[in-house]
Amino acid sequence: MKALTVAQMRQAEAAADAAGHTYARMMERAGQAVAAEIMRRMPVQGRRILVLVGPGNNGGDGLTAARLLKEAGAEVACYLLKPREETDPVFQAAKAAGCFIAQAGDDRTWRVLRLWVRSAAVIVDALLGTGTTRPLEGDLLRMLQIVRAEVSDRRPWPVSFFAPGTPLTPAAWISRVPPEPWLVAVDGPTGMNYDTGELDPNAFHADLTVTFAHPKVGHFRFPAAHAVGELVVADIGIDPKWVPEGAFEVMDAAMARTWRPPRPADAHKNTFGKVAVVAGSTNYPGAPGLAAHAAARVGAGWVTLAIPRTIYPVLAARTAEITYILLPDELGVLIPDAVEVLAKAVEGYAAMVLGPGLTQEKEAVAFVHRMFGMERALKRGRLGFQIETEAAEAPSPAFSWPPLIVDADGLNAIAQAREWAARLPGPAILTPHPGEMARLTGLEKGAIEADRLGIARQFAQAWGHVVVLKGAFTVVAAPDGRVLVMPFANPAMATAGTGDVLAGAIAGLRAQGLGPFEAAALGAYLHGLAGERARAEIGEAGVTAGDLIPRLPMALRALGG
Repeated sequence: MKALTVAQMRQAEAAADAAGHTYARMMERAGQAVAAEIMRRMPVQGRRILVLVGPGNNGGDGLTAARLLKEAGAEVACYLLKPREETDPVFQAAKAAGCFIAQAGDDRTWRVLRLWVRSAAVIVDALLGTGTTRPLEGDLLRMLQIVRAEVSDRRPWPVSFFAPGTPLTPAAWISRVPPEPWLVAVDGPTGMNYDTGELDPNAFHADLTVTFAHPKVGHFRFPAAHAVGELVVADIGIDPKWVPEGAFEVMDAAMARTWRPPRPADAHKNTFGKVAVVAGSTNYPGAPGLAAHAAARVGAGWVTLAIPRTIYPVLAARTAEITYILLPDELGVLIPDAVEVLAKAVEGYAAMVLGPGLTQEKEAVAFVHRMFGMERALKRGRLGFQIETEAAEAPSPAFSWPPLIVDADGLNAIAQAREWAARLPGPAILTPHPGEMARLTGLEKGAIEADRLGIARQFAQAWGHVVVLKGAFTVVAAPDGRVLVMPFANPAMATAGTGDVLAGAIAGLRAQGLGPFEAAALGAYLHGLAGERARAEIGEAGVTAGDLIPRLPMALRALGG
C-alpha cells in the first residue's frame, strides 16, 4: 500500500478514468465504502445521520453514502455548502431516496443545522477533499464552527422528539441529552492539507476517516494526523498499475508476512543466528536486558550481552536465558581497551546491537570511535577557527564486526566523529529518534519532523545505511531509495526503553538471515503491533518497555500465513 501525494492521486484517478473505470464508478464505490464502514460499527436503523456536503467530488461521495444510509433505514439530512446542479445524478438519487436536504445561506437554515447536529448520532464530513486547499472562511467556516460548538455543548432533545404523553421522569430527562455524535471524515477532515499535514484550527477531529485507494502523505504527518482518528483505506477499483512511480509505501501485514523468517522443524539454536548486544552502564543497566530479550522473543537462537563487568551482577539475576561477554570498564562505563576483547568474542555472530545505555561519557564515546577507527570531529571555536575537541585516538587496528544495528548512545557517539558514515561497516541499520537524527545530520529537529519521509530517504541514500527514523509513523529508508512508513502512532509507547526493544527486535531478525532493510522494516512493524496490543490490554498510560517484549511473539503469530 502506497501513501500518495495529492498530485499522485490525481494521476492515478485520471489513469483509471482513461482506462474506463470512470469517476462516477469511483464515486459510487467511495460512497458505498463510507456507508459500509458506518453500518459495520453501529446499527443505523432509526438513527439520525447528518452529512455535510461540499460542492465537489468529496460532496458527491457524501451524497452517495447518504442515499445508502437512508435506504438502510437511517434518518438522513444532507446539509449543502453550495447548491448542487439539479442534473447532478448523485444529488437526485439522494433526494429520491428521501434524504432531507438543506443548504447554507440564511438564519433559518443555520437553525436547521444546529437542530440536526444536536440530534445526530453520526456526522459525516464530506465538505472538502484532497484537491482543495482553500482557507476555511465564509459559510464553510461558519458551518464548522456551528458543528464544533453544538457538539461540545449538546443540548436536550426537543420535547417533540418524545412520543405524545411520554412522562418526563428523571430518567427521561437524562435521556434527553444525547451522547456526542460519531464524526466520520470522507478522505480526511476538512481543513487538513493532504501533502503537508497542516491543519486548520477550526477543523474537527474525526473518530473515523475513510480514504480511498491509498492513504495520503498528510495522513501520516502532524498535526493533521491528530485529527484523522481511525484510518480506513477503501478499495474503489484503482489498479496498482495506475499509481505513479516514486510513492512512499505503507507497511502492512501482508508485506510483513512475506518477510517472516522460516522456522524449519529440524532447526537448532544456531539455525536462527547469534546476537550480541553491546550496551549498558551503571546508570542504565536495564537497557541491555530489554534489547537482548527482544532479540530472543523475535526468534534469535542465541543472545549474548557484552556489558561492563561492573553491572554483570545486576543483569545476571534477571536474564536466565542470556549469555555474557564481560568487558573492561571504569566506574561502570566501557573503555577503549574493551574493543579488542569484544572483537575476539563476537566472531561468528550474525548481528550486533551497539549503543543502548552506553552513556555519552568520554570513555564510552572513545570506545565506539576505536571500534571503527574514527577520529573526533572538529568543532568551530568562538574566534572562527577549527579546533580539536580532543586529541584524536591513534588509528585503530582493523576489526571485523557482525552486521550492525546502531542505537541510542552508539548514534550519539558516531555523530561526534569525522566521516562516520564511511567508517561504519555497512550497510548498517541506524535507529535514531528525531533528536539523534538532528545530531547526525546537523539539521534542526523541527525540520526533520516537518519532512520525516523525505529526510529519512535523503540521508539513507547519502550515508549508504538503512535509517529507522523512530516516532509516530516510524519511517524505514534504504540506501537504494526504498521507503516504508509504519501505520502506528501510539502514545502508549512514549516511554523509556521502547527504543531498546526495537533495536533488539531488529537484531534478532537480522540474525535470522533477513537483509538490513527487511529486518529493520519487519522489526519496526512487529514493535508497533506489540505496542498496539499493549495499549489495548493495558491502556494509553502505564505501558512500560518491558510490556512489549512478551507481545513480540504474539505479534509474529498474528501475521498468520
